[in-house]
Order: sequence, then structure tokens, then C-alpha cells
Amino acid sequence: MASRSPGHVMLLCSVVCKGESSLHGKENTAMKRNSCFVFVAVIHLLVAVGSADEKESKLIDAARRGDLSAEPVQVVTDANDWTRDNGVAAHDTWPSFRGRGARGIAVGQDLPEQWDVTKGEGVRWKTAIPGLANSCPIVWKDKVFVTTAVSSAGNTEVRIGLYGAGDAANDTSEHSWRLYCVDRVTGRVLWHRVADEGVPPIRRHLKSSQANSTPATDGKHVVALFNSGQFSCFDMDGKLLWETNLGVLDSGAFDDADYQWGFGSSPIIYQSTVIVQCDIQQESFIAAFEIESGKEIWRMPRDELPSWGTPTVHETACLPLLITNATNHVRGYDARTGRELWKLAGNAAITVPTPIVGRDLIFVTSGYRPIQPIYAVRLNAAGDITLGEDEDSNEHIEWSTSRGGPYLPTPILYGDYLYTCGNNGVFTCYNAKAGKRMYRRRCGNSTQ
Repeated sequence: MASRSPGHVMLLCSVVCKGESSLHGKENTAMKRNSCFVFVAVIHLLVAVGSADEKESKLIDAARRGDLSAEPVQVVTDANDWTRDNGVAAHDTWPSFRGRGARGIAVGQDLPEQWDVTKGEGVRWKTAIPGLANSCPIVWKDKVFVTTAVSSAGNTEVRIGLYGAGDAANDTSEHSWRLYCVDRVTGRVLWHRVADEGVPPIRRHLKSSQANSTPATDGKHVVALFNSGQFSCFDMDGKLLWETNLGVLDSGAFDDADYQWGFGSSPIIYQSTVIVQCDIQQESFIAAFEIESGKEIWRMPRDELPSWGTPTVHETACLPLLITNATNHVRGYDARTGRELWKLAGNAAITVPTPIVGRDLIFVTSGYRPIQPIYAVRLNAAGDITLGEDEDSNEHIEWSTSRGGPYLPTPILYGDYLYTCGNNGVFTCYNAKAGKRMYRRRCGNSTQ
């Protein structure tokens, strides 16, 4: 039998929760079986809720009802950081990339620490889904949603591993871009819809797919963005509500436009809007759409190279803060209007990790050598907050480090600690408030 974690909380690091972006194909890929990728429910996915104190129980009850409005963005000030984070953590919904607030944490799941798909140990069910996808599944109560791109030529070739070659798949066939809804308890496919069909405008990397962006849901709508540029919204029963096309999402490398990894940023839902960050070779932008109708509410051009991170929204005392990670600048916007509030230079040439917020700080990282920063930005930052030469903090930045930022995985914040994991498997823990490194270990038996 698979062993189970004795702890109340599991941290879902993006190295495990695959699909952060198409670049993350360097770290993982969908499992292949008989020319299909297989979605495997290796755990009791977001089901059981462990014991909690009275405050946490109220948060859990709200989450189990699917009432996100009842899940407070800011927990009462006398709650400790563990209770506060448990309120943010997933219980029976995982509505978007890395869960609520992109925090990547879940409580009370009773998850196996290991499993064996071949032997069926630790596996409740497995369901074959045609095609290839680097997108993550999302969960709303008893429904699981996952996207895929199906090649008419049957091409499911994937080459994983830590190599740097920019080899593209030899596949210019017509594709079908699809959204699947699966029963969380049984694995039965409830419905699937074809969102788009045609020849992909951009060839995929051999580590990547034509469906890299994770969908998002608010319990009423499911939005999905595909590498064809197709952006579609369905209701929970699969009825198409609206659709639009965002154009050619060309995410060629900053130094070689023909070196393709594929578009990877995922849509997020904030109240009655859905927001997309499209940093591409030409005319990068960020935009908000009305979730009921698909009407564009605002669009802001961005002077940015291609990036692969997903934006994050956090409610501050004053406004909803929209945070983006990218090469030229990390930026903060007013999520209601798209107005830029602050910007921070000093990032790597390739950015993948998604910003996260906690302990009244915004944590942003990047790790494409030689620039590998970690920044802890204050929520009240304004203007140009770029650090001066030899500075590691200022009135807007609580702390920073010039080394140690992960290239691909988004960090985890839980309680007092910030956790990062590098491509080389080195796992590092920092004091989140002060930036002090607490320990560093190599995943496995060796340490560093």
C-alpha cells in the first residue's frame, strides 16, 4: 500500500503540479499510453478535511460550499499565519493554476506520499484522454476539468529531460483543441467540447504541447485558453457561453524567435472578470474580459519579451492588486482598470514562476542564469521600486537575494517559511519575513 502523509497540510510544489508553462515540459510531461496522455487520480483529490480549530472550521465550511466570497482574502488580524494559510488553502476546490491565489497549498487531503500506477497502489482511478497537454487539471467539487490538443496525425512524441536544444515537433497537422469534464469520484468523462480546430500557428517544442495553459473556474464558468489563441468560456455543463481569439501567441525565445517553447501563461478569474497575460514576440499585452459576455473591459500594452508566468490578484486594504512577472519588469496593476501602480527591474531574461502573496509581502522569483533573484515586495509599493546598485532592500522591498531564484518552479509560502526548488533538485527554505536562509537540501538522499 502507498504510504500516507501524517501531516495535516500538503504543499503542492509546481515541480509536482505540472503545467506551469510549456517551459515546464523540461521538468515533466503528461504520461503517454497508447498514443494518449493519461490523467491519473493518484490521490483522494481535494476531498477529506482534517481537524481544525473553530476559525479554520468556518473557512473550511465556506470552501466546501464552494462559496469563494465567504473565503476571506484577509483573515482577521489575530489569526496566526498557519490558520491564515489554511484559510487560503484548497479543501474541495482547486479552481485555477496552483489553486487559490496561486499558493499551491491544500489541507486535510490524507494524500499518499508515493504511488505506483502500474500496480495500482495509491491510485483511485485513471482515465485516458487523447492528445497532449502540459496544462494542469482543475477541480470544482465533484468535477475535474482538463484541456488537451489532439493531432490528427496522431503525433504524441514527447522528449523530456534537462537538455537545452530547441527542437520542434515535426507536426503541422490539423489539431483539435478540447476541454474535458471528468467525474472526480469515478474518473468517468462527463462531457467534452471541441473549442477550436485547425493547424497550429506555432510549432510546439518536443517537451511541450499545444495546450499548455491551465483552465480556470468560479463554479459557474470554465474558461480555457489554447495555443491556437482560442479563448473560450463554457458553463459547468459544457454549454459554450462565448469565445474569442487572441491572435498568434508567439512565445519564441528572447534571443532566437524560431526557438519555440510555446505559450504557457494561464487565465485567472477575479470577481466578474477573467484576466490574461500575453507576453509574446510582438505587441505584448495584459487584458481583462467580462466573464459573463466575453466583452473586453480593458487592455494594457506591455513592453515585454515573451514570458511564461501566470498573473496573480491579491486584495489589499485599498484595491485589488494584479501582479505580473516578466523580463523587463515585475509590475503591479489595479486589477479593476489595468492602471500600472509600480514596476521593478532586475529580472532574468526568461521568467516562468508565478508571483505569490502572503505575510503582507509579494514574492517574485526568476532563475535563468546568471540572474537569479528573489524579491519580497511590500503591498504598498508605488512607482519605480527598482533596487539601486548594491542594495538588497528599500522602502518598497522588504528583502531580496541575487542568487537562488528558481528557473521554472513557483515557490511555496506556508506559515513562516518560503520554499523554493531548483531544476537541479535543490530544495531551499527561507524565513519569509526576513529572507534568512534556514536550510537547503537536495531532494533524495544527498544534501547540499
